[in-house]
Amino acid sequence: MTSGKPMFLIIGLAALALLVNASFFIVKENEMGLRLQLGEIVDSDYLPGLHFKLPMVQSIQVFDKRIQTLDLEPERFLTIEQKFVVVDSFAKWRISDVAQYFRSTRGSPTQTARLLSARINAALRDEFGKRTIVEVVSGERTEIMRKLAREADESASDLGVEIVDVRVKQIDFEEAISENIYERMRTDRHRVAAELRAEGAEAAEKIQADADRQRTEIVADAYRDAETLRGEGDAKAAEIYAKAFKQDAEFYSFWRSLKAYRDVFRDGNSMMVLDPDSSFFRYFKADPAQP
Repeated sequence: MTSGKPMFLIIGLAALALLVNASFFIVKENEMGLRLQLGEIVDSDYLPGLHFKLPMVQSIQVFDKRIQTLDLEPERFLTIEQKFVVVDSFAKWRISDVAQYFRSTRGSPTQTARLLSARINAALRDEFGKRTIVEVVSGERTEIMRKLAREADESASDLGVEIVDVRVKQIDFEEAISENIYERMRTDRHRVAAELRAEGAEAAEKIQADADRQRTEIVADAYRDAETLRGEGDAKAAEIYAKAFKQDAEFYSFWRSLKAYRDVFRDGNSMMVLDPDSSFFRYFKADPAQP
């Protein structure tokens, strides 16, 4: 009989330990705790730390309170121009009211993703329907994302979550629209290229004309300078000849006659019809200096 008491005590202590362990739970700093009793919410306002619950009767649901990412499926939206675009986006969200979140989604990630996707896509559809393709692709994209996040957050408040941000990863056009856009872009690029070629040809013509003008001016200036130098040289030569002629006029006349004879009779076949008394042959006669 005495040997059964220690065993009973051990079993009692083990049961007590299990009971104590089942009566407490821990909420971490990055978590939000929810205490349920028979499926109904009893308490949800828990700070990080150790907390008490009734074992067997109450259960604890713990959720991550950090910012989470929802990657949305690409959706087709119609712009104000009645053209479809395919938008690939994602959202950043976190739980703001854990009790309301549990009532709305039962804590199911799948249900949460479905409900958030519906609200975000509705906000995207509204915004894209108010704008042109150029506006959603370029200039006003930042402002659109800001308004999207605000509208989506307002629409998701009944789920107990806060949508921190909504971002568009990619905007594509449908195949037919894409081909039209690419063709328009090609046409525009060809037009710009043709304009640039025309401008280049015009600039080349101007450069060629200017080069031809400068060449003509340079040649004319060089010819003018050459003629000026040639004239100055001829004048100098004439001046030298004149001075030499004055020093001995008879010798100069004789030298000029010899030069003329050489030029006339150089080839040996020259024929001249002159008066024998012509002064051209006077140096072939007797000394003209003699009386």
